Parts: sequence; structure tokens; C-alpha cells
Amino acid sequence: MNITPRLLTPYPREFQQLIRTLSDNFVGRTFIFSAITEFLHHYRRGYFTIIGAPGSGKSAILASYVTDNPQSLYYNAQVEGKNRADEFLVNICTQLLDLLGTREITSLPDNVTQGSWFLSLLLQKVSDLLEPLSSLIIAIDAVDAIDLTTLSPGSNLFYLPRYLPDRVYFLLARRPYLKDKTGFLVETPFETLDLEDYPEENRADVQAYIRQFGSRLHLPAAGDEEFIQQLTERAENNFMYLSQILPAIADVSPQLFDFTLLPPGLEAYYQHHWQRIQGEGLSDIELRILGTLTSQPESGGISVETISEIIDEDEYDVEVVLSNWIEFFRWQKIAGEICYRFYHQSFSEFLELKMRGRS
Repeated sequence: MNITPRLLTPYPREFQQLIRTLSDNFVGRTFIFSAITEFLHHYRRGYFTIIGAPGSGKSAILASYVTDNPQSLYYNAQVEGKNRADEFLVNICTQLLDLLGTREITSLPDNVTQGSWFLSLLLQKVSDLLEPLSSLIIAIDAVDAIDLTTLSPGSNLFYLPRYLPDRVYFLLARRPYLKDKTGFLVETPFETLDLEDYPEENRADVQAYIRQFGSRLHLPAAGDEEFIQQLTERAENNFMYLSQILPAIADVSPQLFDFTLLPPGLEAYYQHHWQRIQGEGLSDIELRILGTLTSQPESGGISVETISEIIDEDEYDVEVVLSNWIEFFRWQKIAGEICYRFYHQSFSEFLELKMRGRS
């Protein structure tokens, strides 16, 4: 007996509106979907991970993918209360049981949240029943948002299986991370696509987004190439920034709009980042590092060595702090040194104001 992954609509209620919102105004990103398709064709199973800075469009990419491929399963760890491993296991295993119907297993066992054993069992059963040329794809957004205290030490994020059966794939999205802190140990094909490696493609999609969304907002400047170029530079390939700035511009006009004033939605987004950076409170060295980063003129970034010299602290201690904030940085090599800067200039300016408020 075989099964073809059927249309799992609607998705779990807590994700339905989110998927619709994220996929609204979606444009482009064909280079990413082509890479996903190539991965699926090249490997019989595996993990494909999209990496990008906050606001770079990762969530919208996954939402658009599952909208176009409704046979996929979906989970988003950024939804309130969903960043726990037990919540994930119950949710995804329930979706898998729904896919299997009444075959063999009809309910979740009491110990479903104790590791990946039951998830792996269901994945194998689905794999065994798939129609020829069919596959199962599970999309998980914000895997790095997980509460690590809900995991056993040494476990994969969300207890994702180390091994996968044939024609089972996970499509993941996450913010930048250090190479030695992936949170995964797998014995199956594992490929990543870093959005930072595609500047021209991102730029083209940003401009298409400005034209499309601007037109929906009845913004005449959306057809002005000079305006599009200027806003593209300000956007720094960040779709969250554009999604908030364009409606604000439409409410006034490009000539009267003050780019130093953040729209409420963007300010709330940055405030959430600020809370993550602060944690349970900033130490003295963290405060001085933040002050150094936000006081630098807009440039390609600043190196660990330079920061340590400015604040008179050991380079190792500076590296530890920066590694804790790695998701909020872009970095590049300049004269042989890795230089860090915040992922968007407007976020850096937001942090600068926060630092002034503390002084």
C-alpha cells in the first residue's frame, strides 16, 4: 500500500495566518528555489538549510515554499510558545499521523517527547509508503530560536534525527552561526545556502519587491528608478526593513519622509533584538563593546583586534561576546582580518540610541 503526500490544508491553526502574512507580497527568490530543487534531485534524503541575517526574507521563503507545495509539513519556532523541543515533537508527529491516516499508529505515545525515536519511526513509515517519485518535506523556520534548556545535552536542535529514510527531507531556516556551533550531528546529506553569498540576486529581488509592493501601496515613486536605487541602498537587501518603510513612505511622501524615524513595527522588531542582546543584563565589557560597535562610522566593519585595543580587553574575551551576538552581524575579511558590523545600519543606529539612553 502506498501513499502520496496529500494536501495538508489547513496547516495547524497557529501557523495558518503566519504563512499567509509571510507569503504576502512575495517576489523572486528563484535562485533559492532552484537550489532546493537541485538538492532534492541530487540526494535521496537530507537537510537543506537557508542562512540569513534577521529580516533577509528566510521566513517568507519557507512560507512561499509550503504555499506552493502544500503537501509539505511546516513548523515555526518563532511563534510564541513554539520554541520548545517537546512542542515541536508533538506538533510534527501529529501532522505525520494525520498524513498516515489510520495506518498502524493512531495516537501519540506518552513518551513522544523523549528524543527523536517516535519521530524517526513515523518518518520511516511515511517513507515506506510513499508513491514512486514522491517525497516528504518538513519545513522548519527559525531552528536557532529553540530554547536549549528543553534539549538533552549533545542532542540535535529539536531532536532532529541523525539519520533519515529515503525521500525524506528537512528544509530549515536560521540566522548566522559559528561553524563549530551548528547544533547538528547528522549522517545524511547536509547542504547550506547563505543568502550573503548572492548579493546581486538579492539586490534584484529587493528592487522587484519595491516595485511590486510600492505599486500595491499606490506609491508613485515605486516606478521612479532613482527612488528605487536609493531605497535599495538603504535596504541593504533587508526585506523586513522594506516591509515597514514602504507603507510609512506611502503615508507621507518620499520627499517628506524622515528615514531617521523608525516605523512602529520596525522599532518593535529591533526592540526584540535588543532584548536578546541584553539577556539577563549587560556586563561592563559587553556595554563597552556595544559602544565601540555603534560609534564607528558606517564602514565594512571593525576587527576583534581593534575592538580589544579600544576597550583595553583581551581579544579572546571580545570574541566570546561577539560570538554570543553572531546572529546580528555581517562580517567580511578586510586586510586579512575578520571585521564585524551590525546587519543593518538602521539597527546599528537604534542600538546607538539605546546606548546613549544608558549613559
